[in-house]
Amino acid sequence: MSDFSLVFLTRSGCHLCEEAEPLVRRLAAEVAARVEARDIDADPVLLNEYTDRIPVVLGPSGRVLAEGIIAERYLRKALVAESRTLRSR
Repeated sequence: MSDFSLVFLTRSGCHLCEEAEPLVRRLAAEVAARVEARDIDADPVLLNEYTDRIPVVLGPSGRVLAEGIIAERYLRKALVAESRTLRSR
């Protein structure tokens, strides 16, 4: 599933982001997804849209899969569903 990639929106100094990133990477590996971390402060559009919502995990379609305090159970469920959707295309 080489086209399964996630975007992890973060910013420097965000303690929630620092706590969530290892979890996001571990769960992504379980479904063979790549993770690209993006600092929202480097992109005015991302900064405007997500400044109060980070960390945020975006699926391949750009849909928000998780944000804020990221719970393992819910992110895993979202990743499995996203993985199934991609496989059915």
